[in-house]
Amino acid sequence: MILHRQFFIWVALFAIVAYCLYQLSGVLLPFVAGITLGYLLDPLADKLERLGLHRLGATFLILFLFLVGLVLLTLMLVPILAHQFMSLVDNLPALASKLQSLIASGSLYLQDHGGEVLKKLGLSDSLTTTDIQNSLGTLIAEGSAYLIGLLRSLWFGGQALFGVFSLLVVTPVVAFYILLDWRRMIAAVDGWVPLEHRADVRAIARDIDKALAGFVRGQFIVCVFLGLWYGVGLTLVGLNFGFLIGMTGGFLSFIPYVGSLAVLIFSMAVALVQGWPDWSLMTFTFGVVVSGQFLEGNVLSPNLVGASVGVHPVWIIFALLAFGTLFGFTGLLVAVPFAAAAGVVMRFTLRKYLVSPLYTGEPETPSSYPAPRSVKTIA
Repeated sequence: MILHRQFFIWVALFAIVAYCLYQLSGVLLPFVAGITLGYLLDPLADKLERLGLHRLGATFLILFLFLVGLVLLTLMLVPILAHQFMSLVDNLPALASKLQSLIASGSLYLQDHGGEVLKKLGLSDSLTTTDIQNSLGTLIAEGSAYLIGLLRSLWFGGQALFGVFSLLVVTPVVAFYILLDWRRMIAAVDGWVPLEHRADVRAIARDIDKALAGFVRGQFIVCVFLGLWYGVGLTLVGLNFGFLIGMTGGFLSFIPYVGSLAVLIFSMAVALVQGWPDWSLMTFTFGVVVSGQFLEGNVLSPNLVGASVGVHPVWIIFALLAFGTLFGFTGLLVAVPFAAAAGVVMRFTLRKYLVSPLYTGEPETPSSYPAPRSVKTIA
């Protein structure tokens, strides 16, 4: 009965938090961004403290260097990205039309020389150039409308009640106080936990922090590296809009597989239109993307993200899509922490269940945080 009561209490608390997050998602973005920034920079503040710098001085120094670096990076990257974006918008109809024509020509060639396979599928007599172009045009139009709708929902869901100015002003202030008072806040929250469950809660909190540190901080570095690798590499091979495509793919790499797939599709499409009928540009473009994925999968992620995070990629993708749809851009910021925390809690609950009388049929024995058994990871 006590276990059931605690379960319903936690479910009720989670429902209240989710409801408040949904109602205030537009206002919460600068605060969530500030808390995230403070959490990411807290280990650096701890290291500066160990070197003898006061916490207040370390906080000022870290935020000052971060803001200076952010401003310099913005001044260098924004003009390039803005120029390529406007150029892409201007040339997008021509690119889409040429790509549509190339695909239609290839489809007709395959239809004429595909042999018996296409005939058995019923594709050899019914398709014409007009049919193929109309189908591709409809597909491109629907895909563009879906993408624009998704971006619009994220934009208005995250910034309906405030402007960019508030984000730039409030976020550093929140991050400053989070960095300054992090230990006091953790100590206060720890003091609220019932003594009977404090050991378990501390163990869960350590696991959540380990998962977040391994995924969020490590994945942030991976995204920055991939964005620069793709952007610079595609620019060097001569691909139009290469830097924009590469940086966008690097940013999307925090969603497992989405960033690399987006870079591969868009870069190869542009390379096909730009270089046809020469295949050299497509070959170099493919080499840049594949080499980036090799480095990410065999060097960066194993050393920066680690294999002990315990957060399944499918669970991350679901959390990002669900929270992004419900809460806009604010949801994207809290999706990964929620996914990591939920995964840790679910594994802890499963371990508790495997040593409970409900599973073993034996009387319950005292145990604060049972050792892990051979259990398949759920999330």
